[in-house]
Amino acid sequence: MRQMHLVGFLQAQNCTTLASSWRHPDSRTDFLSAGYFQEIARILEAGKFDLGFFDDRLSMPDRFGSDHHHTIEHGIRCVKLDPIVTLTMMGAVTSRLGLGSTASTTYFEPFHVARVFQTLDLMSEGRAAWNVVTSLNDGEAANMGHAEMMAHDARYDRADEFVEVVLGHWDAWEDDALIVDKATGRFGDGQKVHRLDYKGRFLHSRGPFTVPRSRQGRPVMIQAGSSGRGKRFSARWAELVFVAYHDVASGKLEYEEFKAMVAAEGRDPDAVKVATLAYPICAATQAEAEDKAALIASLPLEIDALSLLSEALNFDFASKGMDEPFTDAEMAGIQGLQAIRDRVVKNTGKKNPTVRDFMVGSGRGKPPMNMVGGPKQVADKLEEWFTGGACDGFVIGACVVPGSYADFVQHVVPELQRRGLFRKDYAGRTLRDHLGLARATRGDWQPRLAAE
Repeated sequence: MRQMHLVGFLQAQNCTTLASSWRHPDSRTDFLSAGYFQEIARILEAGKFDLGFFDDRLSMPDRFGSDHHHTIEHGIRCVKLDPIVTLTMMGAVTSRLGLGSTASTTYFEPFHVARVFQTLDLMSEGRAAWNVVTSLNDGEAANMGHAEMMAHDARYDRADEFVEVVLGHWDAWEDDALIVDKATGRFGDGQKVHRLDYKGRFLHSRGPFTVPRSRQGRPVMIQAGSSGRGKRFSARWAELVFVAYHDVASGKLEYEEFKAMVAAEGRDPDAVKVATLAYPICAATQAEAEDKAALIASLPLEIDALSLLSEALNFDFASKGMDEPFTDAEMAGIQGLQAIRDRVVKNTGKKNPTVRDFMVGSGRGKPPMNMVGGPKQVADKLEEWFTGGACDGFVIGACVVPGSYADFVQHVVPELQRRGLFRKDYAGRTLRDHLGLARATRGDWQPRLAAE
């Protein structure tokens, strides 16, 4: 029977993607400690999750009013630790949980990214994943020494080359290149370690790469692009895709369209897993879950939405009145997460929405309240999505840390297991094993490139 995949949606910061989560009376506040993240890791592994994954940005939200003071005062995702270092702390207390992190193709160098993630893969015995992002706002550009952010599609053009370089470096060592024979004094076979010598439009990289292959061959590739260009990038490269489908019917259509895009790239659609975002609020009973939801719903502030919209769309929402429509030029000029812009237009039916329309139509800063209940109620909704052909699994977001993860593992995971929808134990050691993906082999991605 087809098995559901579960991903823990994490942030190495003072809150989850829900900026108000730190305000909850039950959320831990020691987010600067290893213990905070290690408890989350233990909970996710006890629930047999495929992986925990860190979303990341390279700046705090300071686009609203071109000022960071409100971000600090209200705790709006202002603390951002390095996710890779944090993952090593989580990997030290787990043995099966996959470990995923974001790294930007716009502001990092491919050799560095290749080395960091392949090292993590070796140290975790084949549990690493790289979430490929292009970054999205001027704050990140300024922090990384750039005058302005690259145009949306150009960032993806550079990202294509970046991925080619990273994959090329990960292919440098043949599986049996290491010999390590003290008797003969021969450490390795030099003919089985290859230079890359990549020269592209944006990037050059020579090699040879310095990190041998891992138990799963190479890290898993994650992507979450939701614009048209982003989806094409995902269809070309990703092995696990994060999406935010909004209902089963439209999710099923988007899922089918994306899988067709994967096939059009000459890839096996079944080898690319699609997980949609969910924020389940669960408890032992429906009534208890509804009480939890009422408290969670009371925590977000208006400034959360305004700040996070400004950050994500790379547009200062303080520059407009609440009921002032965006001009055609402003709408066309949005270079951040264009999928949010497009969703607001669709949800409001307005070609030129106002600031208030953006707040309501995007739901930014507020938890969705469409998955609240006891074990049966939440499992029913997850099963409807999964068996209805709208996804291969779920990215589980938290409203309370670590309580949301603990509640899900305690109440919902056993119900999913009882229904035969989710594993009762890990079947293998590597992240590729969890995802039902074959071990990566050298050059397995190159036929697609050659065909182009």
